[in-house]
Amino acid sequence: MEQRQAGGSGLWVSCTALGTMTWGNDTDEEAASELLTTFVDAGGTLIDTADIYNGGEGERILGRLLNGVVRRSDVIIATKAGHATDGHRPFDASRRHLLSSLESSLRRLQTDHIDLWQLHVHDPATPVEETLAAMDAAVSSGKVRYIGVGDMTAWQFATYATWQQAAHGSGRNPVLTAGAEYSLLNRSAERDLLPALRARRAGLIAWSPLGRGVLSAKYRNGVPPGSRASRGHMASYVEPYLNDSSRRIVESVCTAADGLGVSPLAVALGWARDTPGVASIAVGPRTAAQLEEILAAEEIRLPREIREALDDASAPTRR
Repeated sequence: MEQRQAGGSGLWVSCTALGTMTWGNDTDEEAASELLTTFVDAGGTLIDTADIYNGGEGERILGRLLNGVVRRSDVIIATKAGHATDGHRPFDASRRHLLSSLESSLRRLQTDHIDLWQLHVHDPATPVEETLAAMDAAVSSGKVRYIGVGDMTAWQFATYATWQQAAHGSGRNPVLTAGAEYSLLNRSAERDLLPALRARRAGLIAWSPLGRGVLSAKYRNGVPPGSRASRGHMASYVEPYLNDSSRRIVESVCTAADGLGVSPLAVALGWARDTPGVASIAVGPRTAAQLEEILAAEEIRLPREIREALDDASAPTRR
């Protein structure tokens, strides 16, 4: 699997990341073990998780697998912190909460360090300098190697990244990555986030590159049994993309797939993966069969004419 430089750093990550959001819920430990070993055997390195995924169960499962299924040195662990857990407010990026969350993640993951520690969300109630000082302290302690951010607006990312770069040589660590939903069905990151990332030499970790599964064309003729949209707790996550606009884009993907002799999934993943500025695409397969299909798409490179046609078909409406 292709390895890419994360931002302007010495950290290199696989161009596809294995997401763990369903681990401990839709994906049990046995299935997770098969996913992880298949991913690592294929050359994948970046594992995407977070302290809040299923109450920390995603990290716990990963920690157990890192001590029995794959070697810790074979993977790049990227986890996140910043969501409040006390019920008093939604976000907490205070020094107290972040450093406490880091210790909890390390225990669940059964490791002594996090490769890429990301601020999951922006906390408007905590000064940016306090948040970033805590993240720098985590790097200085050796418990974190690199830092990034999760889902943020362009101005929020730019605030964090610029603060870190404002005093070169001061011991501040650059913000290497930002996460955002990005696919042919959601290209909003192109408006200002991707330009901001380029300006600060950071990379995008694009989640849901299959448009929450819709770009695989599985919903072309309705909602199939066993799909995410058929599950009560996931239906509302998929439904925003089950509309006429999305259907037209899916048909364009299918036309491209037929012409190239590949699957719609391969076309959609290839489009997102090879967008300039994307460091990695985060996928969340529930089964080994789904992961095998994703891995089979690694070698697909879209011809320029196909990519331009998909760009036109999925162009966002400007207001």
